[in-house]
Amino acid sequence: PVRKKSRTFYSAEQLEELEKMFQEDHYPDNEKRREIAAVVGVTPQRIMVWFQNRRAKWRKTEKLSMKGNKKYSASAA
Repeated sequence: PVRKKSRTFYSAEQLEELEKMFQEDHYPDNEKRREIAAVVGVTPQRIMVWFQNRRAKWRKTEKLSMKGNKKYSASAA
């Protein structure tokens, strides 16, 4: 049987660092992921997954804010 990876829990400091990196670049390359991994203290694979999940969250909030803006501008007209 294939074992599922255990969930990685990040400290507040790690999340702060990851969010700061996300603001700079949403798509870090392999080398940048390795650098971030060294700073944060997890594997580059975990960094890649964190960025994938963070981009999904970002797209979702962008989509919702666009929907809200359209609704507001339509009702204002």
